[in-house]
Amino acid sequence: MLSKQLMQNLVSKNIICSSLFPKYFNSKIVNSADEAVKDVKDGSTILAGGFGLCGIPENTINALVKKGTKDLTIVSNNCGVDDFGLGLLLQTRQIKRMVSSYVGENACFESQYLKGELEVELNPQGTLAERIRAGGAGIPAFFTPTGTGTNFANGGNIIKYDQNGECEIESKKKEVRVFNGQEYVMEEGIVGDFAIVKAWKADKMGNLVYRGSARNFNPNMATAGKITIAEVEEIVENGELDPNEIHTPGIYVQRIFKGDSFEKRIERKTITKSDQDKSTDDKPKTDAQLRRERIIRRAALEFKDGMYCNLGIGIPTLASNYIQPGINIELQSENGILGMGPYPTAEKVDPDFINAGKETITTIAGSSLFSSAESFAMIRGGHVDLTILGALQVSKTGDLANWMIPKKMVKGPGGAIDLTSSGSRVVVTMEHVAKNGSHKILENCNLPLTRANCVDRIITDMAVFDVNKGEGLILVEIAEGITVEDVKASTGCEFQVSDNLQTMGQAN
Repeated sequence: MLSKQLMQNLVSKNIICSSLFPKYFNSKIVNSADEAVKDVKDGSTILAGGFGLCGIPENTINALVKKGTKDLTIVSNNCGVDDFGLGLLLQTRQIKRMVSSYVGENACFESQYLKGELEVELNPQGTLAERIRAGGAGIPAFFTPTGTGTNFANGGNIIKYDQNGECEIESKKKEVRVFNGQEYVMEEGIVGDFAIVKAWKADKMGNLVYRGSARNFNPNMATAGKITIAEVEEIVENGELDPNEIHTPGIYVQRIFKGDSFEKRIERKTITKSDQDKSTDDKPKTDAQLRRERIIRRAALEFKDGMYCNLGIGIPTLASNYIQPGINIELQSENGILGMGPYPTAEKVDPDFINAGKETITTIAGSSLFSSAESFAMIRGGHVDLTILGALQVSKTGDLANWMIPKKMVKGPGGAIDLTSSGSRVVVTMEHVAKNGSHKILENCNLPLTRANCVDRIITDMAVFDVNKGEGLILVEIAEGITVEDVKASTGCEFQVSDNLQTMGQAN
């Protein structure tokens, strides 16, 4: 590489034009977030790093709120919470469209969408990560199995409601092709006018290093912005960062600033209870808690030695507390961790280490950290052995619906569609009936599908079913105190009863 001094000499002799090589003549370091976003215009498309509140560019977001730039299209896995992160831009009505994967617990996000005040283009999480990675790599489109057979390929997802709660804008049908006997849907790459990312350290060349699971979407976003703005905790001299440990090369980064402060808010501070806490937690468990524990303890028996497993939010994650002696598994989290450990003790809580459920976690010896795109490459590539996740509905042929109730509730697809499209074994854990007593195991799902014919086993508080693809359900285990007639009354479809029907197993 030519030195800056040599480049300046060549310009002074009119051998080259300085406008061709602006990076040689302008420092990438700016003084503040306000200066970094000064040329962000109304209507811009902004790619924002972070997962939940972990690794978000909070100072840059605050600067955009202050600037008042409006009609923005924000591409981000989610949109913060009501009063922090990207949620602040929702509150000030500066966002026109969200391109995201997960609505989660952001009530403002869900409310504006359902009221027709916000356009929302939902994507499976792995598809979103790969669209961004492709955009940054100059790839206009690619084919993925994720979303085939659902509205994510067929079209019909509501992007914008009108004031009467009816569809005003809906997603279009996408091209589907067959490769090696399997359907794949075409998805287009994403490029933004700006990318805003959060890193741990940067040098003056713009090389970035992330910390923990705060890496997530940040490296992918950084590559796909026409102008990438990195806010960092520390700026060091060139040469201080080990080249082997740089996550984002400086070629992708145009502006750097050191953040004034970082709140690093934690959505779900989750800690390991001490023995003393456990001994004092002697309140009798409610019926709901006992039913939930029954599901958790049965799900834990699905783990086999040597498995790589991805566990959904809630009951699936808690099953890892009951791994049986002699069983060793590795837990993969889609936000970029392989080798998750237990919840931390109170003094070791670290906001840069969370799982996909936004809970604080630790890592085990031999764990690894990586970007969201890398995480879903593992998933899509079939390297995860077992997926356990929740559901709103499951059909007798193994169709799964678990991400929205039209016009009422939308959580977003998250990583579920990628996980159930990967070829891994899929186990659903859920209460047998809904809170209002309605059936959740049905002849056919009547909610938008996550994936058709993907579920291998259903574990509820009443029973365990195996899914015989193309034929139906087989009742293989039944909880103590429950009869086959009880199960039939609580199930919305017919099923076979195994000749070797067992009492539901429970991990100790």
